[in-house]
Amino acid sequence: MPPRVAFAVIHGIGAQKPVFADAFINAVRARVVKHGMPAAALEAAPVYWGDLFQVDEDDLWRRMSQSHRLDWQWLRKFVMSVLADAVAYRRPNPGQYDHYQAVHQRVYERLAELSVRAGITTPLVVAAHSLGTVILSDHVWDEQKRRGPGRDAFTRCETLAGIITFGSNIPLFTLGLPDVKPIAFPPPGHGLSAPVRAAARWNNYFDRDDVLGYPLREISPAYAAAVSEDLALEVGGLFGSWSPAAHGAYWEDSGFIDRVAAQIAAVYEAQR
Repeated sequence: MPPRVAFAVIHGIGAQKPVFADAFINAVRARVVKHGMPAAALEAAPVYWGDLFQVDEDDLWRRMSQSHRLDWQWLRKFVMSVLADAVAYRRPNPGQYDHYQAVHQRVYERLAELSVRAGITTPLVVAAHSLGTVILSDHVWDEQKRRGPGRDAFTRCETLAGIITFGSNIPLFTLGLPDVKPIAFPPPGHGLSAPVRAAARWNNYFDRDDVLGYPLREISPAYAAAVSEDLALEVGGLFGSWSPAAHGAYWEDSGFIDRVAAQIAAVYEAQR
């Protein structure tokens, strides 16, 4: 069988649509061809979880704004989406709906679907944005600790050959932890061949004007060992690169897309 690469994309905070990753995936698919990888060798899937929170957040905004005129509504909605997503994700109420488990069930389901299409031994590259980087980290951590039934090497993330985090808030979620450790990357076990393991990279991207995006290697010596590089970009073009709006601008940035495609193509080439 010719080499293939599976590619999953996880979104972050804010109101999202199920098609959030369509344009991004299409752009990456076109760009991997320029790096010598056949477009058909890339099997991609979005991981959409925003619908799990959005109804509650819309209702909260309605209640907060119906009786009072609030200035800076666009900024308030942005801040509310950041705080509400993070609080809902990390703090389940005992005996009530558990957003954390719901999100990770969704991630598992999308990876399981991708496993069927790509194959359970196919190297996996995951691109995650914003709170999605925390979700990815938590998911891989949980899978590396769990050995339950119904999981294969792919859905256990044992074939994880590439991580692309951008606009990551992971440092903020380490506050209060007594011992800050990253996931094991490359993953332990025999899910990756020696050449693919040698090509495996965790590249973290941030814009200096993105107030929600941070470098990761400085978190701890363990993170410095796991994360290959922290790479500063200027995304958003002339009108967006200088402002906090840069947090959402990675998706359409040509330079960033090319770096993503190059990383995927390197995993493909390592299998040949």
